[in-house]
Parts: sequence; C-alpha cells; structure tokens
Amino acid sequence: MQRTRVKICGLTTAQDALNAAELGADAIGLVFYSKSARAVTPEQATQICSKLPALVSVVGLFVNPSEAEVETVLKHVHLDCLQFHGDESAAFCDSFGMPYMKAIRVRPDLDIKSKISEYTTASAILLDSYDKNSAGGTGIAFDWRIAQRCVQESGVKIVLAGGLSADNVAEAIRLVRPYAVDVSSGVESAPGRKSTERMSAFFNEVYSV
Repeated sequence: MQRTRVKICGLTTAQDALNAAELGADAIGLVFYSKSARAVTPEQATQICSKLPALVSVVGLFVNPSEAEVETVLKHVHLDCLQFHGDESAAFCDSFGMPYMKAIRVRPDLDIKSKISEYTTASAILLDSYDKNSAGGTGIAFDWRIAQRCVQESGVKIVLAGGLSADNVAEAIRLVRPYAVDVSSGVESAPGRKSTERMSAFFNEVYSV
C-alpha cells in the first residue's frame, strides 16, 4: 500500500521549514494571503525556500487572488504546486501552467462529487473544514466519512486537512486512506510557528499506520 504523504502548511520561518523537512515532510505550504496569521511575503518565502533540502516540494497557497498576484509570487519564488483555497474557477487554476490543488471546504449543503468534477485538471483535491470566517487553519475537523467516500468514489487524489493533529491523524488515515494529509495549526506553538515536538509526534503517528 502506498504511504500517506505529509504536507506541513503555514510555515513562516526557514528554521521551521527545515525542521519539517528533516522530520520527513514531503511538502511545505507557504500562505500568500494577507488576511492569514500565517501569511508570508515573496521575500520571506524566498528565504524559507533557500534552506530547504532537495526533493521537498513547495506549495503556494492563495485565496481568491488576481492573476497578477499569483504571477508576482511566481516571479520571485520557486513553487512546485499552487493551492487555491477560495472560489477560483477551474479555468483560473489551470491558467498558470502549473500543477495545482483545489481546496474544497466541506459543508452540509455542498454536493462534493459535483464540486470535485469541476476540477478535472487538478493534481489533487484538498478537503478542509468549512468556517464562514476563515479560509483554513481552523483546527476543526469535519466528518471524515465524507472524505472516505470521496477517496473510494471520485478516483482523484484526496488530501485530507482540517483539525488534524498527533491525537487523531492515525485514526483519520485508517478510515479515509487519503493520498496525503495536510496539517497547520495542529503542529503549532503559535499561529505560523511550528513546534518541533508536535511535528515529530505527528510524523510518528502517520508512520505508525
């Protein structure tokens, strides 16, 4: 069985990114959304990326950006993948000629299957918890059975996010069998600052499955 990949999102310092990589992160996430407590500038992102070892992917997270905003980041920062966390259309997500993940925030009135089918060019679909006041990083889990059905029925790579921590990630992986898990607040000591101890505990639980 293929192992579950891990993305540590919302990094704001080079040291935290290096620690995440050394612990086993397949990817790190950098937030280019000014309203987020974990937002970084292109200059900060460049510094963070310069400390990363080879073979660790860098994902840039955007929320309803303009084309110019994305292009500005891409001019300054080497990204391996884009992550769109707002209401972006598939055409917009695909317009940069790069692999992208589309985040879908799970809520009771949403037809998940239909929504996923809109993004046929996505490299993966990230399922996150819905919060009307936040685009992500809420620390709240949703009903994982929904994600389980998406894995079983959609045929696309599913990245599980939302409220994951060392306390529950092994259980989540056993139930959902996602392509990857994405964690931010669940391994933090403060918004944007990752705890090495919490990240280590998280990886230990992922590897235990």
